Amino acid sequence: MLESPTGLQTGGEKRKITMMMTDLRGFTSLSERLPPERVVGLLNRYLSTMVSVIKQYQGTIDEFIGDAIFVLFGAPVWQEDDAERAVACAVAMQIAMSSINEQNLKEDLPELEMGIGIHTGPVVVGNIGSAERMKYGVVGSQVNLTSRIQSCTVGGQILVSETTRQEAGRILKIGQQIEVKAKGVEHPITLSEVLGIGGSYKLQLTETSESLVTLPEEIPLQYEVVESSQVGVESRRGALTKLSRKSAELRLEAPVPPLSNLKMRLLGSDGKELPGTLYGKVVASVPGSSSRYSLRFTSVPPEIDAALRELIVPPVTEKAAASASLAG
Repeated sequence: MLESPTGLQTGGEKRKITMMMTDLRGFTSLSERLPPERVVGLLNRYLSTMVSVIKQYQGTIDEFIGDAIFVLFGAPVWQEDDAERAVACAVAMQIAMSSINEQNLKEDLPELEMGIGIHTGPVVVGNIGSAERMKYGVVGSQVNLTSRIQSCTVGGQILVSETTRQEAGRILKIGQQIEVKAKGVEHPITLSEVLGIGGSYKLQLTETSESLVTLPEEIPLQYEVVESSQVGVESRRGALTKLSRKSAELRLEAPVPPLSNLKMRLLGSDGKELPGTLYGKVVASVPGSSSRYSLRFTSVPPEIDAALRELIVPPVTEKAAASASLAG
């Protein structure tokens, strides 16, 4: 930058690049429960590991936004395989989360989960700011779309736009595809879940499946839909009907669209709210039902986590006892 006559000039150019946005699920509520030094230690371990992986795949870290990371592939230097490297980097980052969580477990820290969204599109790149403060960055509606794609993910998931999927080519191993309506985008967009990437990368996500346990008694709850970090004013009733460690099936009294974020409070037998707040993302509606939905937890406080874990213990007697304990 210093050697270039135009290195410190403001301004930019329009260019097609691939952008990646990552975010830790439930980190905000997690940071409120832990001492500040533990939060910083947890975050620094995560960021140190992720930065190492990003450098390996020649990504440019544009910004840290709290626990989120915004990465560019194709700026400042464009390469033909930008989309491929971005997806390979994302898969490697998800794989690296296991080592982070192993260390967290040794230090009695909670498990972390990350969602990643990737999009390829035209943006304006260049030096943005003033003579007093300047940074190299990107602007444009495609940046916002990348963030929207990331917000559709659940923990451990990678979603890519159709343009990224086409740019990366057939070496991608694709799972489910979903159509979503993104804010600020006129038409619905198709997102593809990445399970791995072949070619010279040969990276594969570990496929994990959890069996939902049917609860002997439904657990009543009160829920609100969270939109753009704002909680809806209307609170409604529902109930957990099936459960696993990270997922659930629930019955809601009013329909909600897929990918809705819910804030939930469990209710005791007296109808009063129990301590702790659950957060989750509605993954899909249950086939054949207009009121039942599949949910992926995004934040579970320790006191609720301990009670819910008891509910998925195999013996029915233990589950029933835990259910009664929770309800009471």
